[in-house]
Amino acid sequence: MLTSKWVLAARRSIRSRQSVTDHYSSRSISSACINQFHTHSKAYLKDNSSRINNEAVKEVEVLDKAPRGESSAVPSSRISRLFHYGSLAAGIGMDVAAQKLSQVARGEATSNSTSWKSMILSPANIERIAKKFSQMRGAALKIGQMMSFQDEKLLPPQLYEILSKVQNNANFMPQRQLDKVMSRELGSNWESKFESFDKIPIAAASIGQVHKAVLARSREKVVVKVQYPGVKDSIDSDLNNLLLLLTASRLLPRGLFLDKTVANARKELKWECDYMREAKALQKFEELLKDDPIFKVPHVFEKLTTTNVITMGYMEGAPIMKLPSDSTTQATRDFISENILRLCLEEIAVFKYMQTDPNWANFLYNKQTHRIELLDFGASRAFPDEFINKYRKLLTFATENNRPGVAEMSKQLGYLTGLESQAMIDAHVDSVMTLGEPFAGETSQAFDFKDQTVSDRIRGNIGLMLHERLCPPPEETYSLHRKFSGIFLLCAKMGANVHCSKLFHDIFAFKD
Repeated sequence: MLTSKWVLAARRSIRSRQSVTDHYSSRSISSACINQFHTHSKAYLKDNSSRINNEAVKEVEVLDKAPRGESSAVPSSRISRLFHYGSLAAGIGMDVAAQKLSQVARGEATSNSTSWKSMILSPANIERIAKKFSQMRGAALKIGQMMSFQDEKLLPPQLYEILSKVQNNANFMPQRQLDKVMSRELGSNWESKFESFDKIPIAAASIGQVHKAVLARSREKVVVKVQYPGVKDSIDSDLNNLLLLLTASRLLPRGLFLDKTVANARKELKWECDYMREAKALQKFEELLKDDPIFKVPHVFEKLTTTNVITMGYMEGAPIMKLPSDSTTQATRDFISENILRLCLEEIAVFKYMQTDPNWANFLYNKQTHRIELLDFGASRAFPDEFINKYRKLLTFATENNRPGVAEMSKQLGYLTGLESQAMIDAHVDSVMTLGEPFAGETSQAFDFKDQTVSDRIRGNIGLMLHERLCPPPEETYSLHRKFSGIFLLCAKMGANVHCSKLFHDIFAFKD
């Protein structure tokens, strides 16, 4: 058995933090997290202690000291990632215990004290969680980024603050780790394949980081996306740990079918970690949009692409959310928003193949060419004909104010079982009808997203639906609705006027 001082210290730390938290509250949410992490950690240490070496120890120590948004090694082993989640839970638990002690010292009654959820989401813990997610990358950061594109009014404000902090704010790999990955994927002479290669990435996200480069022979400008080591192999354990944290902490409202959401995320994360799959999706979209005058897709360089590295053409545009407000006209904002919504409807109804990541950073606008450039196709997926036809019918019934049709199609799609209360059925149908409003009305009229109340009215039904929903939504809608929601929010952020009704009737409406 290995008797590393680090292992012993970790054991003592987890035990002591657990006992402190349990002492001050037998019903502490944080102690539940810590207790379960303690059990899993202890069992894993017992079975795998021989695998814990000095490199893993140094990895954890370096990561804990690294500032967010800077260079830090990716924790690639299962044991180091497990202990990072454990230290996060323990740190939150200690902070909650300190807050409870402070309340007792002030003589505050329990009934009047700060709620457990508020203590878990204290400013110190918000910073702690955001920093840890940025250091961990992988599933932790990806889940945070996925949820950050939800309406901020749907989530607790403190949780939304965490998600906003990690939206595009991962640490990047140190050069030694980057060189090791590139040598493994493209050979020890990988640098000779490029005339220049910027070692500091231009972007660092949840799965990998992006470097600007110039090809050696053709001198074409490219970007090289490099996957973080260990991310692919840690998806299952990361998501299990996150599910444990989110369930035990009760940060999210009931009725979200969190297990189904995580199962969907598990599948999509594995897709996104397969860069050969993403390369094929890029090539598919390049073909689908080859005659489109507005959209441009980067070209894939197959000889410099593997399952962990993908090389593609460099896009010159600027992220649409970073366009200068003083020089970007409303006409330009309307143009960008209308065409992105057009593409979204075409992906569903025409291509039956969608890039489902709603990250606004995936859309660039090139002022010189007046084109929208598209990025990041790892979450692309196909949809079956049967689902697409029923979904198109559902929204078409909504635009026609056909409530019985919406209810029936909702049952056929699996949103309803037919056994729900009338209140639940009414709330669901109301929400679908509201979702259809932007697409209804005269085709000559533009919908003003700036003053829209669609989100507020749908949100008004969420409480009842979460409480009374009997079944999770169909699997296909997790990614589809995330993309729809992201595009609607994008249009609202742009304050755009979009001819939604015309787009819907030309592209999406189901015609028998």
